[in-house]
Amino acid sequence: MNQERSSFPLRTVAARPLGIAVTALLLLAGCAVQAPEATTSATTSAAPDPAALRARVAPLLGVVQPVTAAEVAAPRAVLGRALFWDTRLSLDGKTACASCHAASDHSSDSRRFSINARGLPTTMQSQPVFMSMDQVALRWYGDRTDGAHQAERSITGSMGLGSAAEMVPLLRRMGYEAAFAQAFGSAGGDPVTARNYALALQDYQRTLRNPAPIDAFLQGDDRALSAQQRSGLQKFVATGCTACHGGPLLGGQSLQKFGLTKDYWLATGSNPPDLGRFNATKKEEDRYVFRVPMLRNVEKTAPYFHDGSVTTLPQAVRVMAEVQLGRQLPEADVADIVAFLSALTGPIPAHYAPPVFPAAQVAGARP
Repeated sequence: MNQERSSFPLRTVAARPLGIAVTALLLLAGCAVQAPEATTSATTSAAPDPAALRARVAPLLGVVQPVTAAEVAAPRAVLGRALFWDTRLSLDGKTACASCHAASDHSSDSRRFSINARGLPTTMQSQPVFMSMDQVALRWYGDRTDGAHQAERSITGSMGLGSAAEMVPLLRRMGYEAAFAQAFGSAGGDPVTARNYALALQDYQRTLRNPAPIDAFLQGDDRALSAQQRSGLQKFVATGCTACHGGPLLGGQSLQKFGLTKDYWLATGSNPPDLGRFNATKKEEDRYVFRVPMLRNVEKTAPYFHDGSVTTLPQAVRVMAEVQLGRQLPEADVADIVAFLSALTGPIPAHYAPPVFPAAQVAGARP
């Protein structure tokens, strides 16, 4: 996948009959529209031939390319890495971007809600940052246009400052002037700005790509997926999951109503139900609409959904089949699909760690 953020247009699919919604999303993703397969074919136990399976799924998915050394070493990415892990750049001096995106959680948060610099829980479950810059928009509501937008808004959000402008003197006090000058130059004026802070964070996060076994399989390695994982991939496609979870990230490229065939909170136990993107736009068509999450590394990023209401991946698979597709999956299918989803887990990037900082300056310890 290219370093640049995807140009995939942000689309909202409102409530509509399931067949129309699935067809629209498939067309949106540039996929061939096929009739749903019979349940019997989806539950067959025979592992598909690797070459035949690859030919079938390649148009629906895509390959994530590894990051290059040059990308990691770029001055703006190097600066962004320091900013991402520096706890001093917050109201309490204890919170960094990494505080809500732990390496141990594959850049997500194992807590239902993260704790911000004001000591308060966030309103939604923190999503992973690995490959997040390649999504069409950020946050569960899709109300951040890109990583820089999200980073700048986080100054008054998770970082707890009163305004974005308050970040500038803080950066100076912490000795970042030379690094900003190297990354952004000074010909156009003072490089230490809240906007450049956000751009540096975005550039660092763009380097956080971690290819997984699925990428090796799509590139021709027949042994990259086990027999069960191949069966799971076949069932993932046959069940209709790629209608929303397609492309290289297996999602992250559209907005969708959560609960096409059943109110989602009846399956997740969410209390109270979140109104979704409606909270940001106040448009009735956005009620219960959320940005479709990518499934990369999903095995490692529990709990699931916007409110962390589901704690296990098998249960998340069951919920999605029930409320989006109107199906009760056999347990064998659930197990195989979960096995396939484990093939989306890549190694933690080596540079997803703080640069050399004093211990008090590094995010990691949690209350």
